[in-house]
Amino acid sequence: MLTVSDEQLLLSLFWMWERMKIVIEPTGALAAAALLEAKLDGRHDYRGKRIGVVISGGNADIKALCRLI
Repeated sequence: MLTVSDEQLLLSLFWMWERMKIVIEPTGALAAAALLEAKLDGRHDYRGKRIGVVISGGNADIKALCRLI
């Protein structure tokens, strides 16, 4: 199990919106946040590797999330 901070989660959520052009809810971005923050495993370097991440959930309150970001 991995954890990410609220700030890390919001940064990854914004990255998904900005770069991937997809709207997802915060819990749908948790796995991506861990990957983007390089928290998968301290013993391995995942740069340049192909890694699959499930991104889900479109039930996002855009106005509320924009205030947080």
